[in-house]
Amino acid sequence: MWNYYGGHMFEWGIFGWFMMVVFWGVVIAFIVLAINGFRNTKEKEKLVLDILKERYAKGEIDRKEFEEKSRDIKNL
Repeated sequence: MWNYYGGHMFEWGIFGWFMMVVFWGVVIAFIVLAINGFRNTKEKEKLVLDILKERYAKGEIDRKEFEEKSRDIKNL
């Protein structure tokens, strides 16, 4: 079977297969890291909001400050 460039598609041999595995490994790793990064961002947002609620419950901040800070956190 000939490819577009006029050579045999298996002419690169083991190196071609190795590069294909590396390429797909990089693509899959990028997808996994992107998903984990997004999930970690949401978990951090939840943690920060929990701390903010705790400070409000203890009376360290008033309602106005709580609403401002929670709105700022959600807009990040």
